[in-house]
Amino acid sequence: MRAVPAPVLRQAPFGEALVALGARRPDVVVLSADLGKYTDVAPFAAAHPERFFQVGMAEANMVGVAGGLAKTGLLPFAVTYGVFATRRAYDQIAMALATGPSRGVVAAFLPGITTPFRATHQAIDDLALMRALPGMAVIDPADATELAAAVTAAADHDGPVYMRGQRGAVAQLFEPDGFTFEIGRARIVREGGDAGIVATGLGTQWALEASLVLEDRGIEASVLHVPTLKPADGDAIVEFCGAFDRVTTVENHSVVGGLASVVADAVVAHGVGTRVVALGVPDRWAPAGSLDHIRSQLRLDAAGIAEAVVA
Repeated sequence: MRAVPAPVLRQAPFGEALVALGARRPDVVVLSADLGKYTDVAPFAAAHPERFFQVGMAEANMVGVAGGLAKTGLLPFAVTYGVFATRRAYDQIAMALATGPSRGVVAAFLPGITTPFRATHQAIDDLALMRALPGMAVIDPADATELAAAVTAAADHDGPVYMRGQRGAVAQLFEPDGFTFEIGRARIVREGGDAGIVATGLGTQWALEASLVLEDRGIEASVLHVPTLKPADGDAIVEFCGAFDRVTTVENHSVVGGLASVVADAVVAHGVGTRVVALGVPDRWAPAGSLDHIRSQLRLDAAGIAEAVVA
């Protein structure tokens, strides 16, 4: 099997984009729940200390404060780990941010199985929870380029936004020059007529890795990247799925309520007869360990995804 080439890495793209946004937008404020060092917002705190609020280990309070700041005309970015934002502060996100008129961004780190810990830190249900909130945009960027661009798109969006983040050295799949991010737009990132894969977030990187395994077997797979789960690009999803008898969805999330549900809903709504095979975290808690170990255990590594695509 061909070795997957090491990706180009970009350091702290979220933090870099946030600092630049703060320089352009005096209404941007950032709140952290005692995780500034671990969510790449320390550079913003250094550059704009008067617009940075450290609220401590109190996520529900942080979101409540963010909602109040939003209703005074400021644009808050509430930043913490995804599992804490959604499970601990779901009511506050619903009542303080999602009821309108209001604007604000919840930036959620350690998405899915990217943490070495188990259920306490694995945000495997966050996309499903956020999709259920009226008016909430839900973004799962694939790489450093898209993450940085999504910061600007989220700030410009007319309404609340939940976006996943990746910290530290983040893989760069897409060239940043001229790159723009449009909320609600999906795009094909690999062409191939033999098999169809729909992916989001880190799942898109995994799908592209699997496409190399399939290519070695003489199978050309097409990959549709869906970075916005809400509002989803239903037209692009339906057009893509309609070209295949079956498609495989790949996501760094539970198979319940995330990308698989988005794709299935679109296919059913338009009467498309494509079979949807869902890959992600099964309806159980994932194991602990390194990302490579967990992917292997869940058959979300390149070989496992490739096998599922042709099964």
